[in-house]
Amino acid sequence: NYFNRASAPDVEDIELADERAAVLAEAAALKKLAIDYLHPEVGVTSTDGACFGRNYFNRASAPDVEDIELAEERAAVLAEVAALKKLAVDYLHPEVGVTNTDGAAFGRNYFSRASAPDVEDIELANERAAVLAEAASLKKLAVDYLHPEVGVTSNDAAAFGRNYFNRASAPDTEDDEFADERAEVLAEAAALKQLVVDYLHPEVGVTSTDGAAFGRNYFNRASAPDTEDDEFADERAEVLAEAAALKQLAVDYMHPEVGVTNTDGAAFGRNYF
Repeated sequence: NYFNRASAPDVEDIELADERAAVLAEAAALKKLAIDYLHPEVGVTSTDGACFGRNYFNRASAPDVEDIELAEERAAVLAEVAALKKLAVDYLHPEVGVTNTDGAAFGRNYFSRASAPDVEDIELANERAAVLAEAASLKKLAVDYLHPEVGVTSNDAAAFGRNYFNRASAPDTEDDEFADERAEVLAEAAALKQLVVDYLHPEVGVTSTDGAAFGRNYFNRASAPDTEDDEFADERAEVLAEAAALKQLAVDYMHPEVGVTNTDGAAFGRNYF
């Protein structure tokens, strides 16, 4: 290592360097304070433009201003006094009269005028409509009862139709529950029949057209070479890698004249800082 070689200059640790810098900065600040105290004739020098400014609103020649709370309270008092003054004038001088230029002050309600016709309330109108509708329904029932010869007239096409599935000539159908149960019983009977046939006629044999029934596993065949488990293979690889590393260390120790060869460009570099 370039930095740890025998001829490398001594360097400080980062912590010691930071601590030394903090001590020097504190000493410089104390020195400046001592000079300012011992030499007051030097004065204070500053190039900051803000040091020569002043507040426009707090200058000596600024006019007096009120606080926001006092200004709001004064405005409220003046408004109240003005309202009281207007009331007093209206009371003491009734001959002045009331002046108004609002056009709405001269208008009137069209529906509430004196010549407007009488109108019903919404509740009474709704109740009257309900009573008339009920009376019309009762009248129709009375006419239908007293004049059966009139008959019933209807122009709705659906009144002449019938249900295709409930007609008199429709075939009998099963309910969904009975149909499902019958299908399950028939499937179970067919399976039992197949088992009985297989048991009574073993000479028939088993027939299959599935290609996978004739295949075999390539890795588990009788002629397949022996293979290691993953755990044993990993352990063997670790043992061989460790033995190779130990061999390399032994060679480096027994033959120091060989030297170290390296093609990594970073090994020849150094830190600029």
